[in-house]
Amino acid sequence: MSSSSSSSHDDYTNYTLNLLDQVDDSLDDDVNSRRYVRHDHYDAHNRLMGDYFDEGCKYTEDQFKRRFRMCRRVFLRVMNDILNYDVNPLPSHFICDYLREPSLHDIHRLYEAHERIHGFPGMLGSIDCMHWAWAKCPVAWRGQYLRGDHSHPTIMLEAVASYDNWIWHAYFGVAGSNNDLNVLNTSDLFNSMLNEDMPDVPFIANGVEYKRGYYLADGIYPTWASFVKGFSSAVDEKRTYFSRQQAAAHKDVERNFGILQGRWHILQQPARAYARIQMRRLMYTCIILHNIIIEDNRYNIAENDWVYEPPQHIQRTWIERCDARARRTRELCDREVHEGLRSNLVEHLWAL
Repeated sequence: MSSSSSSSHDDYTNYTLNLLDQVDDSLDDDVNSRRYVRHDHYDAHNRLMGDYFDEGCKYTEDQFKRRFRMCRRVFLRVMNDILNYDVNPLPSHFICDYLREPSLHDIHRLYEAHERIHGFPGMLGSIDCMHWAWAKCPVAWRGQYLRGDHSHPTIMLEAVASYDNWIWHAYFGVAGSNNDLNVLNTSDLFNSMLNEDMPDVPFIANGVEYKRGYYLADGIYPTWASFVKGFSSAVDEKRTYFSRQQAAAHKDVERNFGILQGRWHILQQPARAYARIQMRRLMYTCIILHNIIIEDNRYNIAENDWVYEPPQHIQRTWIERCDARARRTRELCDREVHEGLRSNLVEHLWAL
């Protein structure tokens, strides 16, 4: 390159640098403009580790738990599983461990604990729904996510919880314009029972044996054999006492909704996601972390020390599967069994 061309290149470079300096100076003078701030990420990382994770760290275990809603051991365990998710073999799947249906052993423990604590034999848990506000709901969808008792669009969560605050079932994604009954019609709560993948675990109430357990529910739920509701109008002292005990035990799931929103601040605020799949993943993540914390605190009734095994499906023809599902559906929706079970539970609780 000639000396003249080299000199021209240097002049252009100097001119460009001077121009950028002038632009930076003008931006610095404008208080409304955005500025580029260089963050020292390495120093921030070192301070974070020194405050919370290194040996002899600044904050105690109680302070860590108050800040991150879980103990340091659980936090590191979850973080390690996330970092190693792409390794081979993959770590155990959280959904199979912490958002699963109760096994045969779990059901027996739930029966025993709920009868001892609440007085209800055969009780699997309580069922109810919760709304999560959706701030970024598209305008075209607002109609199907709005309801009269809510001033903003919401998405509904159906959950089943036991006395120990463990969430056994979660179904999220139904438009907030629905009610609890509409959510039940689309959820997968009874799929295993209808497909005969869930074992029948009998129990006895007032001397009468029943094939499988039930859930405590409020008045909007149907009069099915798998639900036990209170009386809308109690005519005697026995039914009044039963309705009071049923309402008290049903608060297990309502208490869980309060714990979820209190523990995870993101569920208190209207969701800022634009896609429903993002909200679904956030909700299930919060529930799984909730169950992990319950297990770490050793509050769970059923010990989570089992190995997940997919259900073994019996080889049957299409007609046999349809007949079996129809028979199970009739058993599930049997109104006479519902009324008989509730009457026997009234006598059982009154005799305690």
